[in-house]
Amino acid sequence: MDALSLLLNRRSLPKMAAPGPQGEVLENILRAGLRAPDHGALTPWRFIVSEGEGLQKLADILVAAAKADQAEEAVIEKASKAPFRAPMVITVVAKVQPSEKIPTVEQHISAGCAAHAMQMAAVAQGFAGFWRTGSWAYHPVVREALDVQGDDMIVGFLYLGTADCREVKAPERELSQFVEYL
Repeated sequence: MDALSLLLNRRSLPKMAAPGPQGEVLENILRAGLRAPDHGALTPWRFIVSEGEGLQKLADILVAAAKADQAEEAVIEKASKAPFRAPMVITVVAKVQPSEKIPTVEQHISAGCAAHAMQMAAVAQGFAGFWRTGSWAYHPVVREALDVQGDDMIVGFLYLGTADCREVKAPERELSQFVEYL
């Protein structure tokens, strides 16, 4: 798949099954994340890969967060199942580095670029994925469990696996509604 086709036809697929990326394919995905734009070469990222038993550990963290909020049983149940929507979840964390020149927001954006690059690398190698954030990314119980401190931020949970549903064509958007020229 050529890069332009990949970018112009990007879609998130919500249903994934095993297998997930492994070996060299997974390394390519992680290396793509490390190539994200990075002002000042701060490398402000951390990638936490959950698969196998790691998915259960992530589920336990989400359940603990839901219980800390005294959530309804349906929310707790949803939290317990969330990581199992794919055989792999990569939690992408903006690991903010002290800098007088590069503001925190740029480091958060850089980590977001890393998440996007990893999703595109997965798709380019025949896998599917979707990037989810949601309230769990900001929850203090989740942040503490994943050692996300201070200005660090979970920018997303990247679910990866083999497509288990039919891909729907991306909607066309009219450029004139989004583009201006000076």
